[in-house]
Order: sequence, then structure tokens, then C-alpha cells
Amino acid sequence: MSNYRADIDTATTLVEKEGSAWNAINPESVARMRAQNRFKTGLDIAKYTAKIMREDMANYDADSSQYTQSLGCWHGFIGQQKMISIKKHLLTTKRRYLYLSGWMVAALRSEFGPLPDQSMHEKTSVASLIAELYTFLRQADARELGGLFRELDKAEGADKAAIQDKIDSFETHVVPIIADIDAGFGNEEATYLMAKQMIEAGACCIQLENQVSDVKQCGHQDGKVTVPHVEFLAKINAVRYAFLELGIDDGVIVARTDSLGAGLTQKIAVTAEPGDLGDKYNSFLEVEEVSTDKLQNGDVVFKRGDKLVKPSRLPNGLFKFRAGTGEERCVLDCITSLQNGADLLWIETEKPHVAQIGAMVNAIRETVPNAKLVYNNSPSFNWTLNFRQQIFDAMAEAGKDVSGYDRAKLMSIDYDETELAIEADEKIRTFQADAAREAGIFHHLITLPTYHTAALSTDNLAKEYFGDQGMLGYVANVQRKEIRQGIACVKHQNMAGSDMGDDHKEYFSGDQALKASGKDNTMNQFG
Repeated sequence: MSNYRADIDTATTLVEKEGSAWNAINPESVARMRAQNRFKTGLDIAKYTAKIMREDMANYDADSSQYTQSLGCWHGFIGQQKMISIKKHLLTTKRRYLYLSGWMVAALRSEFGPLPDQSMHEKTSVASLIAELYTFLRQADARELGGLFRELDKAEGADKAAIQDKIDSFETHVVPIIADIDAGFGNEEATYLMAKQMIEAGACCIQLENQVSDVKQCGHQDGKVTVPHVEFLAKINAVRYAFLELGIDDGVIVARTDSLGAGLTQKIAVTAEPGDLGDKYNSFLEVEEVSTDKLQNGDVVFKRGDKLVKPSRLPNGLFKFRAGTGEERCVLDCITSLQNGADLLWIETEKPHVAQIGAMVNAIRETVPNAKLVYNNSPSFNWTLNFRQQIFDAMAEAGKDVSGYDRAKLMSIDYDETELAIEADEKIRTFQADAAREAGIFHHLITLPTYHTAALSTDNLAKEYFGDQGMLGYVANVQRKEIRQGIACVKHQNMAGSDMGDDHKEYFSGDQALKASGKDNTMNQFG
């Protein structure tokens, strides 16, 4: 028996038990409302999605073609429409997640207005966005099931059975969210408190980075400062404790290292003996050997072996790492994180290059064989130029004639139809599958795609509508396409819940219900 039918039977028994006082309560309506509200709390969602994510991780370990994907969403409606679109076009939500970007929270969701990606926004805005995303995804479930229930009421015979099958096999729009907690918004206690809010809102996966919290920078900008491993591991522990306290025993932690682009540290790590973790961290510092008679007022020095060394320190008190140590530091960060509670890795690179990422992952896997990455297919990369230059370099290395190309100007439209550009586009198309196979990338995400699509679509609409196209700018480029592509929100009243409201009015008031639907409803124009 389906859950729907079981709920009808349960509600029938309960209504009969209560007698005539509950005569107005329809057991089937009760079952429908329960089906439309499967997840009662954020913790219900976190438990459900954590299980999905763990299963996906195991499937990827067995077959790298089973990688997962997500797009960053800055509003519940955007996340909702994404999942509705995925169900419509791809027929299943399997292996498709949502990503919550700290960058977009800062730029779009702060009461201060647009802010840089420096953890300056309100801490609570992250958990609020998680809750908002899941509110909209749950509403997408209720809306779609409501439509099926209305079809069920009208159908007869075999059609009725077919619709019942759709209800019984309904796939929810609720999927895992990988949620960005930045550098933890303070010390480990602040990280714990913030993680709890995020998990209670529904997050099954939290991404944490190893930058200094109060000077955090966007991963694709200069000025990044990392912390010694012991501080980062304390925050990983804090997130794990938050999961365990709330009963999400299989919650997922993504440890992000910014070491590839971070040339600075705020602290010299504490070390007890040569070769320990603190000593390894300090070994990457840029130092010079000194003697006590050469020391200046306020100089910082430490002992390395039998030598006294002075680390290179900037006027702001930060210490410099040796140039060229980024990849080695990334590998150490990743191994250390996985050995101390993290589940997945994130390496913030300066370009999308499968061989570079794969080399680091292979080095990590020498110690942790099942290491796997979450990777940012970032809009900060110029994908066209990067991949055209990669193909240019490969052609040159293979001895092919590249004299017809200017490597520095490969972004030019003049090259769009060339062999090089076509090959580069194919490499972009297959990047996710290639990197999943060759570089250990379990999850591919784009942090800010919907930020850019909103800007692009609004630019096109404004240009046409306020220009000489007038109303045709909207009709031809928006509404007509919505209708022909079957975009759900073309019926915007339905999308906002009007039909669900009518259903509820009928449940509550019977024939006296005042409904918004009917022959004069303009939404009928859209089929």
C-alpha cells in the first residue's frame, strides 16, 4: 500500500473515532495535505538529504561517471525553478544538488546591501537562505502533487490508475544543499553555533575554509591568509559536534583549502618536535638565517634544527610563505583534513585545469585512497580564454602550426569558428566528466551562475522593453518562450499557490469556499 493510501486509512480511523464532531473532516484531504508536506522540519530534511549524499559518494567511489552537480542559488524561487526544470527536462533530481554561496549571500542577501565576499554580512542570513530554499522546494512538491490530485479527481478508469501511480512514485524536489560557512564566522564556538543554525534549517553538508575568519577574502582574489592546521581542525570538530548533537550522524563536511593562492599566514604554528604538523606548516615560511647579534627590536625568530631563523614579516604583522609552495601546502591541508574528520575536499584553483587538479588529488590519494573533491566551476575563470590557451599550448607542444593564432587574444570572436576554438569548446563541454574521471571530482558546482543569468536576462529585457521593441521585447523574448518551453511560472498565480489555496478553501469550507479559479481567471489563457 502506498503512503498516500495508508494515510487515508489512518485518517479515516481517526475521524471515525472522534465521531460526529469531525464529520466535516475528509480523510482523503488529510492524506493529501500530509503528502504535500512530507518534511516537517529542517532536521527532517537534513537527515533525508545526508543519506542521499552518502549514497552518492559511495556510488561515485565505485564509478566516477556518477559524479554530482549543483548551481548556486541566491533566492528560494531560483532554487525552486531550477529543480522544477531538472525534473521536467531530465525526469529525475538524482545527483543534482543546490549550492549556497557565501559570495552571493554577501552580494545579494545582506541588510547592508551589496558587500564583498569577506564574511561581513549577517551570520544568520546564511541559515535564513537555507530555510528559504527548502520552503520553496517544499512548495514545489505541494504544487505538483496538488495538480496530480486535481487530475485524479477528474480521471476515470485506467487514467485514474496511471495518475495514482504518479502520486505513489512522486519524487521530491528536496535535494541536498552544500552550504558555505566561509571561515566559520569567528572562533570554533562561533562556528559551532552557526553550523547548528544551518543544520536546523536543513543543511546536510557544510563547507568550511582554512582562511583567517576576520580577514577572509574571496577565493579568487589576492590577500588570502591561512591558519595553522590545528585551528582549522578545531572548526571541523565544531561542525561535526553540531551534526552529532542534532542527530545528523552522517552529515557531510567539505574542507576547503585556499593555500594555492594564499601566500600569507597570521601565525607561526606551535610545534613540539621536528616533523610534527606545526613544524610542517612552519617549514613553508619564507625565512632567513640570523644570529642574535643581528636581531632588531621586535624581531620574531624561531629555531629550525640547529639554526635560528627569522620569518619574513610584513608591516601588518603577517608572515609570508615561500613562493611556489602552494600545491604542496594544499596537499598537506587536504590529507590533514581528511585524517581529522572532513569527508570531502575543495581546492580553490586559479584556473580549471584537469591535469593540475589531478596531480594534487593523486598526491593526496597516496595517503587517503578515496579522497574526492567538490570543485568550483567558477565564473571567475575566463573559461573560453583558459581552454583556448590550453589547446594552443597542446598544439604547440605537439609541433602543430599555431602561427595563425595570437595566444594572448584567443578570446576574440575572430577565432570562434577555428579548429582550436571548436576543440576548446569540446573540452569545456566534457570538463566535468573528464575531471570526475581523472581528477577525483565528486561534485561539480558553479557558485554564481544565477547571479549572472539574472543580470543577463534583465539587461536583455530592459534593452528591448525600454527601447523601440516596447511590449514586444517582453512578449517575444520572455512570455512566448515561457509558453512554448512549458516554463512552470508562466502561470504565475498557480506558482505562487493560488490553486493550492483553492484546494484548502474547499477542504475547510466545502461548497461555501470562495475560490480564485474559474472561467474569468486570466491564467486559463495559458492552457
